[in-house]
Parts: sequence; C-alpha cells; structure tokens
Amino acid sequence: MASGKNKSTYQAQLLPYERFLRFGPENLTETELLAIIIRTGTKDCNALQLAQQVLSLAKYPKEGLLGLYDVSLKELQGIKGIGEVKAVKLKCLTELTMRMSAATAKKGDCFNSSGQVADYFMEKLRHKKTECVILVCLDAKTQILSEQKLSEGSVRMSLISPREIFLTALQCNAVNILLVHNHPSGDPTPSRADMELTANLRELGDKMDIPLLDHVIIGDNRYTSFKEALLL
Repeated sequence: MASGKNKSTYQAQLLPYERFLRFGPENLTETELLAIIIRTGTKDCNALQLAQQVLSLAKYPKEGLLGLYDVSLKELQGIKGIGEVKAVKLKCLTELTMRMSAATAKKGDCFNSSGQVADYFMEKLRHKKTECVILVCLDAKTQILSEQKLSEGSVRMSLISPREIFLTALQCNAVNILLVHNHPSGDPTPSRADMELTANLRELGDKMDIPLLDHVIIGDNRYTSFKEALLL
C-alpha cells in the first residue's frame, strides 16, 4: 500500500478528469473543475493552465468562479486557447451558478426571514450596474405568488408609485408584500428616498390590510433589511 507521501504525489499527477472520477468533484479545486469544462488546451498551454488564466480575470472582491460573472466574452477570448465556443460555455457556467444559487435559496417557496430574501435575490441583483426594483407578492404563509419588476435603469426610488405597487399586489391576491432593490455601488445603506418610500408603503399597506413585511436592499455580498434594522 502506498505511503501518504506517495499517495499525494500520485494524486497530483492525475489529470483533473481522472481526479474527478477517482475522488469526486468535492475534492477538486476551482481550477481543476474549470479545466474539465475547458477540456482542451493549446500546444503551449494545457487545460489546467488555461483555467488558471481564466480565473485570473476575476476582479477583486469577486474572486474565483463567481467573479467570472463580470468577465466579458471579449475578455475571455483574449486568452489564447479560449475561442468563442469555450467563452460562451464559461459564461453559461456562471449563469447556471447564479440560477442554482437562487433556486437553492427559494427551496420551499417561502420567505421566512430577511436573510432568505437576501440569499434569493443576491446573485440576481448584486452584479447589476443599474438599480432594479422588485415587488414580491406573498400569500398568508409567505409563499411566493409572484415577482414583479417595477423598474430598472437609472431609478429614483422617490418616483416609484405606491399606487402601482398595491394595484399589482391586489391583482396577485397578495396577503403580504416585500420590496427588494439593489444599490449598484455595492453599499446597501438606505437613502432618504428609500426611507420615505418604505414609510409610505408601510402606512398604506396597514390601511389596505396588505402589510409590507420588509424592504431589502441588496449590495455586494451584503444587504440591509428594514425589518432587521428596526426601520419598518
């Protein structure tokens, strides 16, 4: 039987695909996993080395595979050995990663905590360069009835119409609502407009018996919950 040292040397000599089959994906590094997706290299650079170059494109603080979400097709194709097909595959991988993260957070289809709301919307919103405002309509058990994008672009929260919000909630037969939006700066600190809109929605929601359960602002891997901050 091989010693621990010999065993480590043997494992290191295996190609990523072989390591996957022998030891499972959980024992592979991000570089090795990416090398399997890339599959082939060039005469001067193998798939593992290409994977290292690809990961080096991720910009701080979004490092590793998650950081590739902000890397463009053009940047990927700037690496010798990464053509259009491989670049598209890599971008599809990052999109799948984002959707799987959202699907995991949504498991059970209930929002029982502000953290769960933030987890669900984090990967949807944290990469956006402009503000996106989303209304979430819930039933009495806080199960999701619908997600409605109220606006996207250069948004001023003071211009969001409470009337539109509650008309949408009534159309969905909502019993409760949540408001979610992102701050492209990465800082989820509420603005004055955020505070004023939230106060108006809370007051109107109480009168219409469709309470605003929370307003969650998504930043870069962090969030602010009006409910958690006792601002609601």
